[in-house]
Amino acid sequence: MQGEQELKKYNPAVMKRLVSYLKPYRVQAAFASAALLVLIVSELLVPVLIQHSIDNHILSETVSVSGLKKDSLQLLILLISALFASFVQVYLMSWAAQGIMKTLRVQLLAHTAGQSLSYLGSKPVGSLVTRITNDVETISEFFASVIMTLIQNFLVMFGVIAVLFYLDVKLGTVTVLTLPPVIIITLVFRKRARKAYRRVREKVSAVNAFLSERISGMKVVQVFAREAAVQKMFDHQNGNLLQANIGEMYVFAVFRPLISLFSTVTLAVVLYFGAGFHEGGGLTLGVLIAFLDLIKKFFQPLQQLSEQFTIMQSAMAGGERVFELLDTEDRIPDCGSRPDTESGWCPEADDDGPAGSELRFEDVHFSYKEDEPVLKGITFTAGRGETIAIVGYTGSGKTTIANLAARFWDVDSGRVLLGGRDVRQIPLSGLRRRVQAVAQDVFLFSGTIRDNITLGRDFSDEQLLAAAETSRLKPVLDKLEAGLDYVLTEGGSNLSGGQRQLIAFTRVIAHNPSVLILDEATASIDSETEKLIQAGLENLLSNRTAIVIAHRLSTVRDADRIIVRKRDPRRADEAGRVLL
Repeated sequence: MQGEQELKKYNPAVMKRLVSYLKPYRVQAAFASAALLVLIVSELLVPVLIQHSIDNHILSETVSVSGLKKDSLQLLILLISALFASFVQVYLMSWAAQGIMKTLRVQLLAHTAGQSLSYLGSKPVGSLVTRITNDVETISEFFASVIMTLIQNFLVMFGVIAVLFYLDVKLGTVTVLTLPPVIIITLVFRKRARKAYRRVREKVSAVNAFLSERISGMKVVQVFAREAAVQKMFDHQNGNLLQANIGEMYVFAVFRPLISLFSTVTLAVVLYFGAGFHEGGGLTLGVLIAFLDLIKKFFQPLQQLSEQFTIMQSAMAGGERVFELLDTEDRIPDCGSRPDTESGWCPEADDDGPAGSELRFEDVHFSYKEDEPVLKGITFTAGRGETIAIVGYTGSGKTTIANLAARFWDVDSGRVLLGGRDVRQIPLSGLRRRVQAVAQDVFLFSGTIRDNITLGRDFSDEQLLAAAETSRLKPVLDKLEAGLDYVLTEGGSNLSGGQRQLIAFTRVIAHNPSVLILDEATASIDSETEKLIQAGLENLLSNRTAIVIAHRLSTVRDADRIIVRKRDPRRADEAGRVLL
């Protein structure tokens, strides 16, 4: 949660950046602003019209019925105008807010998907999900119901003061002199509310991260009978959220009564001085009634500020968190968008020529943490159509070799070449179409088996069934009523581990990479199923480069060469022994 603690304090740049998302909706915002002005003018003219009717048509020497009818018609027009303007303003801003929410979520997901594995591994999943969902939702609500309302309320308050002085300068001056304490309290509230909302957002994110992690790992919790311990930890996290929410409620519990108190005080002051001015003949009854109505209109926005600040501060805190994520650049440089600085160009990832899928490691050094090397001086070549097996103890860097081949990480020094080209000079999208892996821990998405194989690419049923035949998934599909359209639950939990592994094999076979990496891919499959898969993979591996990482002898015995990863503290390099 370190990222949550490092958020900056309130910065106008955050608001400016939020408002910039309105640019594609300039037309809607312009019409909404025009409607807002109509709404404000209509609201302010109503008390003035009532004052005019009282003083000129009701309290005059003779009651003017025709004048009252005329003023009533004007009042009806003002009310209808206000109603229509309110609808237009709310509808257009809600439309814009939905578009902004869609844009932000697409940007966030695209940006997050491009980050490096080291960054993604350091961030709790719940925290990232909260930013893309809850935080963006509060920003959308800010545009839909707050930004225009805030502008409206401030314009109404300034407009009320202007109308007060228009109606009577002396009573207007008395009224304004009662307002400084209200302004001071509002500024103090704004500062405290910002802290309270930021704290609530942080605690919500912490609870989401905790729940996401524990629910995903509930099997481990149950196996070790740690339900009570998890409950205790959650009680602590939930208690922190409760305290944050109570702190937020405390701020409003103090602010609302104070505003109500000062509203009553201002009304009393106006009545006291207004009655005196009226008695002295310097103020009409219509003006006094208009003053009382206008003062209510002035304090009504202040009463609403509590709710508006709730959303605005949530949006500010959400904006800080969203922009902090968008501004984070921790990704593998892609020459597909940034040409290599030495060559000045970035070749396409083709597979032409006899060496198109040759994979070579040249004096590769790599470490996940500084001063903790995992690979030191690794050098080997896997030619086209050649199968290289890598065996060794846990932690010797076998999987790291697979990750470097697909460039999920960059080497510290040395080079990894594919088809004679440094993988750093191949666009990531092209590289990862050519180098694909089947891991021991298979991840399946909720959806159909077809969706989990195609991953959004277009494949015909014939292609999918041919891949399923090769991987020996076809007998499993035949037993399922819906076949390829069988719906999987989250993580594919309604299938066995071996069946999930077969889907992973089918997926990589259908995508037809030129370099195939099997990273303990048959570890969770029984020996009989493994024999079937090995028979099916013979054709698949016959004309492509393959790296097989395994512990089972049956998995690696047919390899062309076997690389044994064995740590030797007396040597600077760790190329390992190669058994021919």
